[in-house]
Amino acid sequence: MTLNLANLNRRAFLAGTALCLSGTVASAQMKVADLRGSIDSADLGLVPNAANDQTTQFQNAVNRAVERGRALFLPAGTYPVANLRLPSGTLIVGVPGRTRLVYQGGGGQLIRAEGVSNVGLTGITFDGANRSIGDFTEGLLHFIGVRNLSLDNCQIAGSAKTGLVLDRCSGRVENCLISGSAEAGMRSNEADGLAITGNTVTDCANGGIWVHRWREGEDGTIVSGNRVERIGARYGGTGQFGNGINVFRAHGVIVSNNRVADCAFSAIRSNSGSNVQILGNSCMRSGETAIYSEFGFQGAVISNNIVDGATTGISIANFMNGGRMAVCSGNLIRNISEDGPYPPEVAGFGIGIAAEADTALTGNVIEGAPKFGLLLGWGPYMRNIAASQNVLRECGTGIAVTVVDGAGPAIITNNIVQGAKSGAINGFRWLEKATGELNNASDFANLTVQGNQVMA
Repeated sequence: MTLNLANLNRRAFLAGTALCLSGTVASAQMKVADLRGSIDSADLGLVPNAANDQTTQFQNAVNRAVERGRALFLPAGTYPVANLRLPSGTLIVGVPGRTRLVYQGGGGQLIRAEGVSNVGLTGITFDGANRSIGDFTEGLLHFIGVRNLSLDNCQIAGSAKTGLVLDRCSGRVENCLISGSAEAGMRSNEADGLAITGNTVTDCANGGIWVHRWREGEDGTIVSGNRVERIGARYGGTGQFGNGINVFRAHGVIVSNNRVADCAFSAIRSNSGSNVQILGNSCMRSGETAIYSEFGFQGAVISNNIVDGATTGISIANFMNGGRMAVCSGNLIRNISEDGPYPPEVAGFGIGIAAEADTALTGNVIEGAPKFGLLLGWGPYMRNIAASQNVLRECGTGIAVTVVDGAGPAIITNNIVQGAKSGAINGFRWLEKATGELNNASDFANLTVQGNQVMA
């Protein structure tokens, strides 16, 4: 795209030059074009680095810019504000890393927009200063029913609750840095066409990126290319908190190519999310199960992920609650531990992959799972499991399959099991080993075991 710089006023040109420093030339050129004819905040009485509260001046500047159909450019500096309201058509552009809106407290929040459309925020730091947020909002920035929302190259820090809350919104959040939230970094509820891409979310007390719904339904949010690190579980529990990326009741969500590290519980946890795709993620040093698809889901594809460090690599669970139908393929899982964040429950810790119903497990490589490499079914809860062409090395039991009465069919074929310390392929009744080696499972009509290679 060719720009005629002669048509730009001096402030717009300088703003575009600053933006060039924060991204690619092409991206900066687009932003320069967006700023053509923009309003400088100083022209509306808004002064950077003012000692006093600038909320009234800031709100006036936003309203005037929208009335004129122009972007509002904020020079570098600090702006003390609170409880700003953004109308439709708001476009605010700052200097990345140098334009800072600092929340002044007083029981509200920093920014709110409700029932509006076409809102864009670019190159702005939103600093909550860890000041108290009001009882009637859940985040430092709260957007409700906003269509075509765009947050790009912004920073959100120091929220006393969640950093960014999006309720029933569409649009995109990209290339943003969110850190130091006392709850989650970012939470979306009942999205309507939302993309969360290329962001960094770190050092949040209860969660990283949450994709939730109040009621189960199609959501379709894309969570891709994000970096999520050091997520705690301040509220405790056994997995409700402490997850890097959490999907709850939201169907059709894609979680792909993210790097998630050092989370108190799961790197990626999908609870009652049907038709979820969890693809190509790196999950490092999870405190509990690295990747979860659990409770009343129907349909999950979990493929080509790397798990290095967890108490369970991947769990596809809760057939008793309707959880079923999955493909789990091409995952690499290593360095699994039996030491979990709470006393062991159900099957305990130390498992590579666990699955229960209507699931194909193919082409996975698991090394160093101290209890089970693969755990197929749990008690009577097993149906239609196919475990084929997996490589299991240096595990406790290579493959454990339930032989409790009432369990459904399973096929265990063409796997390689090397160095299993407690048995290569064994039947279990709950956690009690109930068989020797299942070379052909002739004693169990529901099991087919053949073509496996077992090596010391």
